[in-house]
Amino acid sequence: MTGNPVHPDSVLDAARRQRELRALGDAAAIDVLVIGGGITGVGVALDAAARGLRTVLVEKHDLAFGTSRWSSKLVHGGLRYLASGGVGIAHESAVERDILLTRTAPHLTRALPQVVPLLPNIGVAQKLLVRTGFVAGDVLRRAAGTAPSVLPRSRRVAAAEALRLAPTVRRAGLRGGLLAWDGQLVDDARLVVAIARTAASHGASILTRVAATGVSGEQATLVDQLTGETLTVTARSVINATGVWADQVDPSIELRPSRGTHLVFDAAAFGGLTASLTVPIPGSTSRFIFAFPAAHNRVYLGLTDEEAPGPVPDVPHATDSEIDFLLDTVNTVLREPLTRNDIRGTFAGLRPLLRTGGDSTADISREHAVLTSPTGVITVVGGKLTTYRKMAEDAVDAAVSHSHLTASPCRTKRLPLVGAVSGAARDRIPAPARLVERYGSEATAILDLIEDSPALAAPVAPGIDVAAAEFVFAVRTEGALDIDDLLDRRTRIGLVEDDRRAAEPAAKAAFE
Repeated sequence: MTGNPVHPDSVLDAARRQRELRALGDAAAIDVLVIGGGITGVGVALDAAARGLRTVLVEKHDLAFGTSRWSSKLVHGGLRYLASGGVGIAHESAVERDILLTRTAPHLTRALPQVVPLLPNIGVAQKLLVRTGFVAGDVLRRAAGTAPSVLPRSRRVAAAEALRLAPTVRRAGLRGGLLAWDGQLVDDARLVVAIARTAASHGASILTRVAATGVSGEQATLVDQLTGETLTVTARSVINATGVWADQVDPSIELRPSRGTHLVFDAAAFGGLTASLTVPIPGSTSRFIFAFPAAHNRVYLGLTDEEAPGPVPDVPHATDSEIDFLLDTVNTVLREPLTRNDIRGTFAGLRPLLRTGGDSTADISREHAVLTSPTGVITVVGGKLTTYRKMAEDAVDAAVSHSHLTASPCRTKRLPLVGAVSGAARDRIPAPARLVERYGSEATAILDLIEDSPALAAPVAPGIDVAAAEFVFAVRTEGALDIDDLLDRRTRIGLVEDDRRAAEPAAKAAFE
């Protein structure tokens, strides 16, 4: 290999964490303290640091520990919001999708075809609604400036093409399909890590395993979760980006969390699925479930939208009724029904929705809000993964205004994340496609590790498409501090318990 593709200032590891945490005690006042290491928090940290603000992010657990690893891994254009009159958020989503696909993270995103099979159970009226929605999606795409070469226009396809995209669809009565395109992430947690590392390259301190207590608009007590040591820091602005835990930092916030559940299958259960198999939910004009190909030769099936009252758990779990709902709905279009025996794993995430007077969480707006508490804490809440960048921009704008900070304008619309590469340059990277999809231009760093230690070329467990070198890279470069970070976030091996157990010895070896 020639040259190191990893920018040294973007490296996150245990030594940097310890060094920067220790330096906080002697440092001048922080401009922006960000609490929360999910997609919104790291987005805020990047935006603030790129404007020249002294930025520190603290996260009680690991990057993407909460909701940000439980998303659908899709970069939505906001189509479903049009059905409820949400033109503003639909357009915002389409614009932010274009930024991710073409500028900031082309290496971690791709175009995903989505096909709705036209079977007898889909009547003329529902077919017309879906087609109208897809055409509206084309209008959104054009309004956002997304080229057809990035996301092609929607169209009707013949039965043969529908079956090529989704081979397990029922053939009897199949009249073809409706095809549209959206964006897909390689993985949501990998996007969070890339944003965090990019923020670090601009001078932000990214401190995981650090809890914040006693938070006000000007200070917080930080607790090192590894040592128990405490430190009080002063900040000109404090931004609460803790998602479904936002009301624990700022009690003036009222949330109404909604749970979205997915099931995990082996890819073989869907016979080589290459599109998002999109199935209208009976009785709804705007909601679908979808099965789509995912990392590690898997398929994810989702998504529910159920109110989740009560205490917020660190790790939410799927309910039996949600599992039955997803199986029953997808089986309406499959030739051979799936059963619980086909499920390899499940995951569920909580959406941090602001409390409104609506009856159903499915009807609550996904628009984000930036709120300033009586103590001066700025909270950014609501929204969705696709619009994280705009949420962060609005939150930092509010901090700059509220605290009279001297800062440059927002730069993140055109700021590529670590590893960003596309087009011919991507094609020229001398690394296997699966590594390029996960690491972009940094893929050759994995090969450098293997060149130095050939044993690292071995998979972390039989049948798993992750090399031992990827675990080592995660420890040395991506801020992984324990085996859970490796198995559950830097890779998604842990979504299937059998695979997790098989890979644990390799994960432990990466820290030796």
